[in-house]
Amino acid sequence: MTAFDVSKLPGYIDHTLLKADADEQAIRKICEEARQYRFYSVCVNGTWVPLCRELLQGSGVKISVVCGFPLGAMESSVKALEAAKAAEQGAAEIDMVLQIGRLKQGDYAAVREDIRAVVRAVEGQAIVKVIFETGALNEEQKKTACQLSVEAGAHYVKTSTGFGQGGATVEDIALMRSSVPDSIGVKASGGIRDLETAVRMIEAGATRLGTSSGVALMQGSTGASSY
Repeated sequence: MTAFDVSKLPGYIDHTLLKADADEQAIRKICEEARQYRFYSVCVNGTWVPLCRELLQGSGVKISVVCGFPLGAMESSVKALEAAKAAEQGAAEIDMVLQIGRLKQGDYAAVREDIRAVVRAVEGQAIVKVIFETGALNEEQKKTACQLSVEAGAHYVKTSTGFGQGGATVEDIALMRSSVPDSIGVKASGGIRDLETAVRMIEAGATRLGTSSGVALMQGSTGASSY
């Protein structure tokens, strides 16, 4: 396998801050870092979209917003409204949590329609990433979640919220990559704190990385042309 060119790493990173106690100063900081390192996006809670839009104007850095976060157990209509409002305010990407309990009990139609409701709510405005919370699922459930996400029109499948059971693993990324078409992205999120882990995820098939350690990853790549 060709060694990954770490100069391309910023284009993989959703620079993430989703803590409940994040304040305006902290959001300003991650936006400044995202501009400095040219990360693909910042990933924030919906209340911060207007501020991020102001701070990132002209930078090329996109805004990702979580939806139904972190449990995924709210009404689909509420998720759709949350997503639509975020897109209206400037979010280019929506990271939604699927209905984990319904997936585990086998209510696949409900899971598919939940995802579809969000996709339709932002159609033509934003792409949708579906968060599985892989640490709570077995292998067959992960494959099924991939299938349902594709059927519902989602654009990405994603491992974790970072607030649940476990985070991204190389094995899960490889499984998800093999379970969706090439046109669907795979986002590794949860526990990506160093350059070695980031590169392993990309080599396993991740096309995006969700991490709050983007600056550390970039500092770890300083002076390296490949890994």
